[in-house]
Amino acid sequence: MSAPSRRGKAATLEPDPSLPPVALTEEQTAKDSRWTPLKIVIWALIALAGGLGWTMLAIVRGETVNAIWFVFAAVATYLIGYRFYSKVIEKHLLRPDDRRATPAEVKQDGKDYVPTDRRVLYGHHFAAIAGAGPLVGPVLAAQMGFLPGTIWIIVGVVLAGAVQDYTVLFFSMRRGGRTIGQMARQELGRIGGTAAIVASLLIMLIIVAILALVVVNALGESPWGVFSVSMTIPIALFMGLYLRYLRPGKVTEVSIIGFVLLIGAIVAGGWVAETAWGQEYLHLDRTVIAWGIIIYGFIAAVLPVWLLLAPRDYLSTFMKIGVIVMLAGAIVLVRPEITVPAVTDFAIAGTGPVFAGPLFPFLFVTIACGALSGFHALIASGTTPKLVEKERQTRFIGYGGMIMESFVAIMALVAAISIDQGIYYAMNASAASTMGTVEGAVAFVNSLGITGVNLTPDMLTSTAAAVGEESIVSRTGGAPTLALGLAHIMQQALGGQAMMAFWYHFAIMFEALFILTAVDAGTRVARFMLQDSIGHWVPKFRDVSWRPGVWITTAIMVAGWGAILILGVTDPLGGINTFFPLFGIANQLLAAIALAVVLAIIAKRGPSFVKWLWIVALPLAFAAVVTITASAYKIFSPNPAIGYWSNHFRYRDALAAGNTELGEPKVMEAVIRNTFVQGTLSIVFVTLAIIVIIAAVCVTIAAIRRGGGENNEDEPVPSRRFAPAGFVASPTERELEKQWEPLLADERATNRH
Repeated sequence: MSAPSRRGKAATLEPDPSLPPVALTEEQTAKDSRWTPLKIVIWALIALAGGLGWTMLAIVRGETVNAIWFVFAAVATYLIGYRFYSKVIEKHLLRPDDRRATPAEVKQDGKDYVPTDRRVLYGHHFAAIAGAGPLVGPVLAAQMGFLPGTIWIIVGVVLAGAVQDYTVLFFSMRRGGRTIGQMARQELGRIGGTAAIVASLLIMLIIVAILALVVVNALGESPWGVFSVSMTIPIALFMGLYLRYLRPGKVTEVSIIGFVLLIGAIVAGGWVAETAWGQEYLHLDRTVIAWGIIIYGFIAAVLPVWLLLAPRDYLSTFMKIGVIVMLAGAIVLVRPEITVPAVTDFAIAGTGPVFAGPLFPFLFVTIACGALSGFHALIASGTTPKLVEKERQTRFIGYGGMIMESFVAIMALVAAISIDQGIYYAMNASAASTMGTVEGAVAFVNSLGITGVNLTPDMLTSTAAAVGEESIVSRTGGAPTLALGLAHIMQQALGGQAMMAFWYHFAIMFEALFILTAVDAGTRVARFMLQDSIGHWVPKFRDVSWRPGVWITTAIMVAGWGAILILGVTDPLGGINTFFPLFGIANQLLAAIALAVVLAIIAKRGPSFVKWLWIVALPLAFAAVVTITASAYKIFSPNPAIGYWSNHFRYRDALAAGNTELGEPKVMEAVIRNTFVQGTLSIVFVTLAIIVIIAAVCVTIAAIRRGGGENNEDEPVPSRRFAPAGFVASPTERELEKQWEPLLADERATNRH
């Protein structure tokens, strides 16, 4: 069915005359968004602030650069991108219609399909997408200097990352909340669809495993962190029950309660860490923590979404956004001077101690989620589209949620480059390089020959003591480095040196909350995908309410990413150092797959949409070139520091020859096993992605030639509810909300019982 017939169907949606209007008219929307002299002045000032920030970062910079310019450049660019570019996408590419009921309204079941307040859903979506990527990637990429990462994080999200999230969310919502794999099968045919499904499932295993690995590295042997993060689970359960049964709809009220409980958990964590029983029972080995996260992932993925997932995500988002805004305010107040070069020698030579490889393509796959993330496509086509109240909210949730994640990435980058460079490299170099000791770290970092770096043992020991940790050497994964940078900046603004330990562990909990919400949401999405795939042969599995199917598929996916997590935790070369490049490449390959599916869908919508295809085609082309190039490096590079297979054969040959220069036999066997897994997955991922991209291009060309294609959207159903589109309701929306309040109060009462 062509696009014109679809729009015709949408135009015939007749509202229930007994209900208030379910959507604003075009005239009302135009009235709310009309330009006034004050708006023009405000946007002119925003543009000037952004231009000044970019000028200071990219052109007028001396030996140091003030961190305040990062905030100006980022915020101004985000505001302009959201206000103007996302509006172009909404108007010309997607064309939402609030008269049309969403799957959450049509299929409401109280479990997976639940109409959710847009602010709570924004929190859930942001928390689910904002895992380790925006924290770890920019921290690791700091070894290449501040400018390349800053440009990609800010510009990349406006033109690529937010575009993917917004479009995938919208088209999944129009298809009943189908996953990206299901949409690929419908839109690209059997070969392209099967390749997309297999790639999505395998890539999901890698992504969730690395997310969990970052948490393990952050909480390992840290009683304070273990206690505080563990307490967030009962707090989230309480919030879910509070909103469901005790005080439905009281979002602000439960937010305040949750925030107070979170702060209490952090403070109590400091007390617990000083007790004998805290040291005995919560000073956990990384392997133990890994198993705990595996068990948590299973339980969280099978519980009803309203009980743990949504309130936990909202709770963590409340804290995440608050912390990032607070950090931005502290940067403006403290104005730390950045001494890291705009572009370092490591970016040119490709021989960095944190990760190896040249700036192109490894900067882009290392930053990953901060600018463009395929993992987001799984969330945007998994849990979130089943919870959206109204179609126009997808812009705020999809595009706006990704912009906030990018801001997290910029703040992570600033925090990482604000600390001493010597300490940065000591924290992020693998234990194999530093031997895990202060002396080894000092010798290794000083041997790098970095200008202006002269690391001493006292710098490492005094820093560890200041943040309440036994050691900060080889605390890889990015999370500890970000926590130290945040603590370094925040103590200058609030509390002084005496508050360093509090701010450090506050940041650790903040980061772990980020990541665990992505772990449980990712596992739930993977379960949906696997249920649908098995449903081809056993239709019963497609019923997402069938509990045996839920438990079986969840167990399979948890076992998959759990096995990779254990490999990473026990990796002799430092799990995050060797696995994160694979994570970044897999993540970006999945983004290319998602954009390819969106490209085909838009082409099928009809000729009036084709001239706007460049909005999706440009980020797709860039992601494809970057990821295929990076995959080629990892598969074919003869440099063992870059190529998985060259490193695999190096250790294999040494073990066969009885050469122990590279380590003990047990260590070499672990490296051989891990590099084999990484190298094999690299080949599989890039092959599947190329198949999907070729299939999508073929479908797109055919649709353009035919003037459209098959419409796989669900049949439109008239909506029977209203909700504002953005975070803050417009004056017209507020008037309409008042008419709907008695009806929605009845619905909340029904849900409570």
